[in-house]
Amino acid sequence: MLKKFRSRMNNWITNNMELPADVMMDLPRITMIGQIHIYIENHRGLLTFTDKEIRLLLKQGQLLVKGESFVIRTILPEEILLEGKINQVMYLEE
Repeated sequence: MLKKFRSRMNNWITNNMELPADVMMDLPRITMIGQIHIYIENHRGLLTFTDKEIRLLLKQGQLLVKGESFVIRTILPEEILLEGKINQVMYLEE
């Protein structure tokens, strides 16, 4: 019951105070620059990494990025900057 109340309260605050949804609802924020850079904020951890694929844990599900020649330029507890040729970005549900 507390989770349901918290979710409703976050939705209300987001809508009425005009805050970005990713701030209040713990959603990932993904910024891409063409096909060469992707910056992902608010992830829960790195699950797999190869030069062709990266998989990140999210609050709800996972994020899969596929491409070529991937290099992690920056990695922080909740942020990652990936460089390479990005071909696909997919959400995977649990």
